[in-house]
Order: sequence, then C-alpha cells, then structure tokens
Amino acid sequence: MELDLTPKLAKKIYGGDGGAYHAWCPSELPMLREGNIGAAKLSLEKNGFALPRYSDSAKVAYVLQGSGVAGIVLPEKEEKVLAIKKGDAIALPFGVVTWWYNKEDADLVVLFLGDTAKAHKAGSFTDFFLTGTNGIFTGFSTEFVGRAWDLDEGVVQSLVGSQKGNGIVKLDPSLKMPEPKKEHYDGMALNCEEAPLDVDIKKGGKVVVLNTKNLPLVGEVGLGADLVRLDGKAMCSPGFSCDSALQVTYIVRGSGRVQVVGVDGKRVLETTIKAGDLFIVPRFFVVSKIANDEGMDWFSIITTPNPIFTHLAGRTSVWKALSPQVLQAAFNVPPEVEGKFTSKRKGEEIFFPPPN
Repeated sequence: MELDLTPKLAKKIYGGDGGAYHAWCPSELPMLREGNIGAAKLSLEKNGFALPRYSDSAKVAYVLQGSGVAGIVLPEKEEKVLAIKKGDAIALPFGVVTWWYNKEDADLVVLFLGDTAKAHKAGSFTDFFLTGTNGIFTGFSTEFVGRAWDLDEGVVQSLVGSQKGNGIVKLDPSLKMPEPKKEHYDGMALNCEEAPLDVDIKKGGKVVVLNTKNLPLVGEVGLGADLVRLDGKAMCSPGFSCDSALQVTYIVRGSGRVQVVGVDGKRVLETTIKAGDLFIVPRFFVVSKIANDEGMDWFSIITTPNPIFTHLAGRTSVWKALSPQVLQAAFNVPPEVEGKFTSKRKGEEIFFPPPN
C-alpha cells in the first residue's frame, strides 16, 4: 500500500482558559509512524502556563509567533530560564523537564518536532506531567508521596490535589514568574531569523541551518533543522537527503506548490501547501517546491544532526560533476543537446529566481 504523503493540519488534543495543545496524528499522517516522528504545537494566551512535564521523545522546539519564557530543567537538575521569541529554535534532549509561560497580550505559539523511536507510541509524543489532574503523583498513594517528600498527609493532599488544571492553566497576573537570564539562552537556543545565513540568493531564497556547530545541543537530540525563506515565485531545487534522513517540513508562512518523486520515478505527491501544513519526505525521495507570489517560509527537521543533501539542479548539482560523454549516453542525446543542458544554471544553486 502506498504511503499517503498529503500535508495535514494539527488537531486540538487538550486546552482551556490558558491555551491549547495541538498535535498531528499518525492515523491521519501515516509517515509520522513510518518515520518515527512526532509533531505538535503549543499555543499560550496571555498569562497562559504550560505545566512542568517531561517527554518520551527528544525534540526541537521552534517559536512560530509571540514571545515568552521557557523553563528547562536539565538532567543534572539545573533550571535554565530563557526569554524566547519568534524564530527561536531550542534543542530539548531526552530527560529535560520543561515549562512555558506567556505574559504578553499576543499568543505564544511553539512548534515541536522530534524523534519517537523510543517513545510509547510511534509517531506521537507522550508528556508526563509533574502536577495537575493527570500529574504523576496523583497515581501514588498518600503514604508513598508523604514518605518521598517527608510531609504529613494533609500537606500532601493539598499539594497534589490543589491544581485542578490539566496541562495548561491561566495564572493570576500578580504571580511573579522567574526572570530569564541571557547566559541561560546561550547554548540552549538559536534565533534562526537573526543567525548568519548559510545560503542567500538574490530573488531566490535564504537558509539558516541548525547543526552541531551553531547549537551543539542538537547532537544530543539527534536532529538537524533549518529555516528556509523562499522568495515570491522562486523555486527550490529538486533534491534529496543522501544520508538516509527523513525531512519533516512545517510551512511557517505563505504558500506554494510541492512535488515529491519516489521509487521508479513515480510522482507520489503534487499539491498546494500553505501556512500550518506539515508534510514528510521519505528517505531518498526527491522534493521540489515553488513559492506563490507572496513567497513561502518553512521550518524543517532532518533526522540526523548534520544532514547532507544532494541537489539535482543548479551549479552544485550532481549533473555538473558528470562528464559530457556520460551525460550524452545517459540521456541518449547528441552533443549539442547535452551542451545546452550543461550551459544552464551555472550561477544559481539551491534556489532559482522566477523566470523573467
């Protein structure tokens, strides 16, 4: 049975007064289960607080909109409090406990993409909450919790039972949350909209790649990532990951068209993509995108921390490395046709501006 690669929107899983948590379901996007990838979005309203939790998956978080505060408790039990804003990418290895808070008027929206190879369910994140109606300690008896925390029964019942929220709550504005520290941000996060560009092609597009060089922590997560900004009507060269990595793409802004070609030269996807869509390109399949008039931005994770791509058009394509005789034989064309082919795209790489 052929895999369905159709882009999908996230569905609400839970939420209330302070915000909502949405996720992409493997039942609707089978490539999540096939590729052992999880994808979700957290949206916090003003004074919204995502309760402390740990997860069964390593992830990369990406701030889609707004600003706020992220708390990350590392396995060595040090809490890092980060000021986060649109464009920030944050590496979240296994074992960290996180909380998220928004004190601004605009919603804070955070995308999570990660590896579910060790998760309870392939293609889904499972969060384990420390407090709330589904908190871990609601399952232990008062005796066990009291012994663990060295507290009497009354205090235990108050601590464990007072929080009536589930996952996300709205805090009283008068409550003072921890202040973020600049030194906590460094090494934990990178703003992809402000980082030095890895690719910048006039009227084509721009790329910032997240890897072990600019954010070493992604090595622990086991994922690479990039932010791509494709200009209006520009094209992204057909290409594939040549190191057996999956590419998971979330459309941040704009819209465009995508084609994916797989086994036996068969086109397995041709569709329009728009902001909010998520789609996955299988290993070794070739993908290309063309932006609509307004351009298109996307954030991708790649299932290796330092991915390697092969492009099939442009100055750096594999075609430019092959000798003329091989190209003539491979295409079964005379030298003059091969000459026209190799004379094109000598300047552009990866992105191609719109035709005049």
